[in-house]
Amino acid sequence: MSTVKVMLAGDVMTGRGIDQILPNPSEPALYEAFVRSAVDYVQLAEEANGPIPRNVPFGYIWGDALPVLGREAPDLRIVNLETAVTTSDRPAPKGINYRMNPRNVGCIAAAGIDCCILANNHVLDWGQDGLIQTLSVLQAAGIRVAGAGADSEAAAAPASLPLKQGTRVLVYAFACPSSGVPADWAARADRPGVAFLDESTDAAVGEIAARIGPDRAPRDLVVCSLHWGPNWGYEVSARHRAFAHALIERAGVDIVYGHSSHHPKAIEVHGGKPILYGCGDLLNDYEGIGNHEPYRDDLSLMYFASMDSETRRLAEMRMVPFRIRRFRLNRASASETGWLRATMDRECRRFGRGVSVAPDGALMLSNAA
Repeated sequence: MSTVKVMLAGDVMTGRGIDQILPNPSEPALYEAFVRSAVDYVQLAEEANGPIPRNVPFGYIWGDALPVLGREAPDLRIVNLETAVTTSDRPAPKGINYRMNPRNVGCIAAAGIDCCILANNHVLDWGQDGLIQTLSVLQAAGIRVAGAGADSEAAAAPASLPLKQGTRVLVYAFACPSSGVPADWAARADRPGVAFLDESTDAAVGEIAARIGPDRAPRDLVVCSLHWGPNWGYEVSARHRAFAHALIERAGVDIVYGHSSHHPKAIEVHGGKPILYGCGDLLNDYEGIGNHEPYRDDLSLMYFASMDSETRRLAEMRMVPFRIRRFRLNRASASETGWLRATMDRECRRFGRGVSVAPDGALMLSNAA
């Protein structure tokens, strides 16, 4: 059986504290209620886990993920980039604004990322000028984007990622109000913004189906990214589940790729197609920040979905566990892996799937016993 292996990950938040340890930190001023400098987030992390080097190489933040990516050898690598890549100094009036210096874009390229999802609630943190610069910087770095653009047509267009033998993966991305994306961030015919979607309506499914139909060739694999739902909590609403099923049944989506939650949520397989309800953060600057310890947001997963090339059905789902420590991805310990396995097994069993630990420490999605 021939397969296509796609690496998917949730939020990659390279702004704020992480940007400060990279070779070209932005001006650190913040506009948050209690924190006025991005340097404070570095200090919080150091108080929790020890000294963090400055002026680190671009590959530093990926840490143990780089050899994992080499061993897994995915055909494509896709993340949700939850920061503006800009020098803009005009923050949107929203309180929390993520920004990475464009000269630090090498940290995204260091992991060989093929596509950055931009349909999220931080890409316009520094206004439309910040978005336009983000698009330009990523394009210049050879990184495809989905979910935002200079106008509504560009924002809704898929990232077309070529594979061997002329096949492609088409990546569509949409930002939803349930994740806190303001409606006025929506791209218009004459205004840059995100591909904004009300995920609760049948009309939205029809709109996505109408767009995918003319775009796809018979052997193309279709990924639909949704930034939806709250930051915390494992609940999957009946509305979101019905919407994900409809995308598969009516719009021809092969992988539903959800994110917004700061911790991993359940995976369902519907009609042979995987639904990742919430991938969690892959990398953030939250070390030392309390209040959500039961969710273990310091633990993250990198997802490797192997899809049958002929049927476009899921052949295997591997998840590699990491711990975020000193703004770097480190392989999770045996106890941390066990915690993630138990949590994911509990959540996935609600949808008929179990989670086990493979000999190499990866988590494996399987049929529930």
